[in-house]
Amino acid sequence: MRIAVASGKGGTGKTTVAVNLALSLDNVQLIDCDVENPNGHLFLGKELEEAESVNLTVPLIDKGKCTNCGKCAEFCRYNALVTFKQDTLFFPEMCHGCGGCTLVCPEEAIAEVPRPIGRIYHADVGGMDFWSGLLNIGEPMATPVIKRLKSHIDASRTVIMDSPPGTACPVIETMSDADYVILVTEPTPFGLHDLKLAIEVARLMGLRFGVIVNRMGSGDDRVQRHCSEQNIRLLMEIPQSQEIAELYSKGIPFVREMPEWKAKFRDLHARITKEVGR
Repeated sequence: MRIAVASGKGGTGKTTVAVNLALSLDNVQLIDCDVENPNGHLFLGKELEEAESVNLTVPLIDKGKCTNCGKCAEFCRYNALVTFKQDTLFFPEMCHGCGGCTLVCPEEAIAEVPRPIGRIYHADVGGMDFWSGLLNIGEPMATPVIKRLKSHIDASRTVIMDSPPGTACPVIETMSDADYVILVTEPTPFGLHDLKLAIEVARLMGLRFGVIVNRMGSGDDRVQRHCSEQNIRLLMEIPQSQEIAELYSKGIPFVREMPEWKAKFRDLHARITKEVGR
């Protein structure tokens, strides 16, 4: 089963939930899909090994063959190619690597070459299979790195995917083939506002989902009331706890020091499994 842990905003505790859930289960794979700011490894105490580079296939124009006819620029919907009378310019950061320009060039003046945009890392953490991606500094598109990262999913394991924050393309790519989505929020006006956005995305994608309220007691009950009104399953409440906060500040997942929470996360997984029908 594939479980995505997401939210509408950053800082709600997605990584906290993803890491502690993964550490509570057997035969599990944890994938940190927040490739712009991966931090799951900080809580696992394990050195990562670089597994591979992630490349995007981009055009290379042979200026000797190019007639500046403009066919490639006309085709490109991302404006990565611009044709002038005397030259055709390519902007690599805007290229999505679709290869269409190569196909439409009448002079066969465009070849495809790899351009590194990120890296994939791996670690074995006490039987947990951990994967993480890192987008290169300055690169605008996280989705290709997430796609490559997800190619390492082991279908024989329970897969926990730690999603990026927000509701943009990287989140949608992470959630796209999930069996279930855990939406993590906080009991604040901002938390509820962005939770509503994440709920809308999950519903539009036709995904099963439920809500975990983190730092319960630091705000009010507006999230619970909204979930009740919308018939949304409230999966768990994690309290505003000094002990949990202190462990977090030291990079220690709280299930390692608070075994009662490991049982709670196992029960959460069992309930999700039953709902999904696995």
